[in-house]
Amino acid sequence: MAGGAAGGGGTQGDTYKEARTWLLLPTWVTLSILVLVPVLLMLVYSFLTKEFRGGVIWEFTFAAYDQFFCDRGLFGDEPCSIEWTYLNIFWRSIWQAGLATILSLVIGFPTAYFIATRPARVRPLWVFLITIPYWVNLLIRTVSMRFMLREEGPLNNFLVWSGIADAPLQMINTNFAVQIGLFYSYLPFMVLPIYAAVERYNFSLSEAAADLYASKWTTLRRIVLPAVRPGVIAGCILVFVPSLGAFLAPDLLGGAKNFMIGSLIEEQFKGNAGNWPFGAAASMILLSMVLVILMIYARQQARAGGEER
Repeated sequence: MAGGAAGGGGTQGDTYKEARTWLLLPTWVTLSILVLVPVLLMLVYSFLTKEFRGGVIWEFTFAAYDQFFCDRGLFGDEPCSIEWTYLNIFWRSIWQAGLATILSLVIGFPTAYFIATRPARVRPLWVFLITIPYWVNLLIRTVSMRFMLREEGPLNNFLVWSGIADAPLQMINTNFAVQIGLFYSYLPFMVLPIYAAVERYNFSLSEAAADLYASKWTTLRRIVLPAVRPGVIAGCILVFVPSLGAFLAPDLLGGAKNFMIGSLIEEQFKGNAGNWPFGAAASMILLSMVLVILMIYARQQARAGGEER
């Protein structure tokens, strides 16, 4: 009987194995058309030559990448020196995205832990309250944040009314406004993965640690955080990656002095004055950075899985 069951299981597995290719075919076709082909087109465009009146000339060159990294003077005939303008924009994007990730983690982890420790019947309500603002389009939410932060907005009115500030503060067109916009836009991406991880956590481990006279901080640091680390890492990636390429918050809340890489790329594809090869090159540089981050994460996960086995 056992042998028959094993044989039946093997036959069933083989059947699914043969059908796997056909079952995954629609997925692969969709990913190829909507993801792979656009990325390949962007890669090709990054090596083309910009036409003076807009568009591209089908002559392959490294000029777009050279423009990103090298400053060759007004007439373009000087030796290459580091082009700090675009590198500074890239650096600003990295630290803004990193700070948004840290803030989201500081607020998101306690929030997720709180929701996961509520009675099972009320957890869906708390998740609903977290996600309902995000049923509205991101553009509308960003514009509403601009209304909140303007000099005559509710936040400044409260600060003046409460005596915290003597006069309205200039918040719009600052790094602070961009940071608030990023944090507000992507906070649920941190809360939900951590909530899913904490919900699966075995709280008897914390009780055992308390029985062994471990402090709450020690329990959190030595037991809870290692157990929910996959959710924390997933949340950090889900916040950092879209924050790195965001352009709505920098455009609407930061202004021209607080450009981020997403805004720079967007500008290159506007109207006839845009530089499509340069925008494509900046996109590929950003994509390469994201892929490096994801590869490091995947390698760490694989190493952790190997250690557990």
